[in-house]
Amino acid sequence: MAQGEWYYCLDHGAVEPYEGCRSATRLGPYPTPSDAAQALSRVAQRNEEWENDPRFNDDFDQDADDREEPNPFAG
Repeated sequence: MAQGEWYYCLDHGAVEPYEGCRSATRLGPYPTPSDAAQALSRVAQRNEEWENDPRFNDDFDQDADDREEPNPFAG
């Protein structure tokens, strides 16, 4: 089994070791190449969980079109 830190490169859609692309375009680190290969599915799963978590769902986005922006120049 490969040792070290593994990353999923968003630019290349590939798993790479620490000595790869710049950090801004990678997900990780992961303990194994197999874990790094599952990075996008983990992101999708976590996003889904977050979007459906009642602690973070305050309907802010649903009412955004109905609110008037305050005018900082009104007086």
